Amino acid sequence: MSETRTIEVDYLARVEGEGAMYVRTEGDRVEEVKLSIFEAPRFFEGFLRGRDFREAPDITARICGICPIAYQMGASLAMEDICGITVDGVLQDLRRLAYCGEWIESHALHVFMLHLPDFLGYPDAVTAAKDHPDMVRNGLRIKKIGNAILRLLGGREIHPVNLRVGGFYRAPSPAEVAGLGEDLSWGLEASCEVAEFLATLDYPNLERDYEFVSLVHPDEYPITHGRLGSSSGLDAAIRDYDDIFTEEHVAHSNALHSHRSDSGEPVFMGPLARFALNREHLTPRAAELAERAGLGIACRNPFRSIQVRMIEIVLAFEEALRLVDGYRAAPAEPALPVTPRAGTGFGATEAPRGICYHRYSIDDAGLITDAKIVPPTSVNQPTIEADLRELVQTHLDLPDDELRHHCEVAIRNYDPCISCATHFLDLTVDRK
Repeated sequence: MSETRTIEVDYLARVEGEGAMYVRTEGDRVEEVKLSIFEAPRFFEGFLRGRDFREAPDITARICGICPIAYQMGASLAMEDICGITVDGVLQDLRRLAYCGEWIESHALHVFMLHLPDFLGYPDAVTAAKDHPDMVRNGLRIKKIGNAILRLLGGREIHPVNLRVGGFYRAPSPAEVAGLGEDLSWGLEASCEVAEFLATLDYPNLERDYEFVSLVHPDEYPITHGRLGSSSGLDAAIRDYDDIFTEEHVAHSNALHSHRSDSGEPVFMGPLARFALNREHLTPRAAELAERAGLGIACRNPFRSIQVRMIEIVLAFEEALRLVDGYRAAPAEPALPVTPRAGTGFGATEAPRGICYHRYSIDDAGLITDAKIVPPTSVNQPTIEADLRELVQTHLDLPDDELRHHCEVAIRNYDPCISCATHFLDLTVDRK
C-alpha cells in the first residue's frame, strides 16, 4: 500500500494577506497541490459601478497599501483611453518617478523583511537583525526613501491622494524634487552592495519552462506603459488582454485563477518576466550587476527572483535620479483637462509583482457602468501551484519539516499580495 503524506501550512507567514498551503502525495507521486486563499473578497469592481470616473484612482488605491500607485495609474490610463487623451512630457516623467518610489518601497519590504531571512537561515527579519544589523537597517532606509517619493508625488505614502485622471492635483516644485537627490544617491550605492551580496548566496535549484508575460516597450524598461509581450512571442495591445487570458474560480481559493485562453496553460508575471523580456533596457548599473550575478538573458529559477528584485531596485534608483535631474520646471498645469464620453477603456502597468490590468466602461455622464481589475497575484497562483508540485516531486526524500519550509519559501518567491487578489468573487443566490 502506498504511503500517503500531507504537507500543510495553515497560515502562510511573511506574505501579504491570508492564505494556506496543502500538498498530498501517494507513494512517489504528488497527487494534489493547493494554494488556498481564504481572505474574504472585497468586491471593488462592484462598488465602482455607479461612481464618477474621476473617483476610480482614489477608490482603487485602497485595494493595496503596498502598491497603490499600480491601481491609481491603471485606473487613470483606462479612463484616459476612454476620453481620448495621452499624458506625456513632464507629467509622464512625474508618473514614472512616483512608480519608481513604489517599486523601491515594495521590493525593499519583500527583499529585506519577508524573503531574505529565508536565505540567511532565520525565521524572520527581527531575528536576522541580531547578526546582520546593517543589512536590516539599510533595508529599512531604502524602503523609507521609496516612501518619501510617494509622499512627495502622492501627497502621502499609504493610499496616495495626489494622482488623478489626467495627471496630478498638484505638481511639486523643482526644489522639492531636487531634495530627493541625496537620499537617492545613497540608496543606489547601498542597493548595489546588497545586489552583490545576494549573488554570493546559495539558492535551491528549480528550473521550469515558464511562459513569461510582461509589458514590453521599444525604448525603456516598462513600468507605466507598454504592450503585452511574452516569451512565446505574444505581441498585443492592452485592449486585447481579455481575449488572451481567462479568469475562473477554483473551489479552494477566494481569488480568481488566470490562464492563457488558447492553451489553458498558466503564465508567469513579475520581475523574472520583466527581466527576461526587457533585459536590453536595464539601466547601466542594473545591467552590470545582472551580468556579474550570472543571471544570463533570462532567469528561470524562481528562488533567484530575490536577486532580480534587487536589480530592479537599483534600476528604480537610477531612473529616479535621472528623472529628478531632468525636472527643471513644474508643468504649466498639473493635469490635462478630461471630458467624459461613453466608451470602454483599458490600462495596464507593471506593479512590483507583475501586470496590473484595468478595464472600465463609462456612460456619457462619466459614471462607471462596468469595471474589471486583474492583479498579478491572481495570474501567478496557478504557476505557484505548479512550482510546488515540481518542488515536492523532486524533493520527496526530505523530511516533512524541511519540505514544508522549501514550499513556503517557494510561495514567497512570488511576493504574493493576497489582499489584492481577493477583490472580486461572483455571488449567486439560489432561492427556492
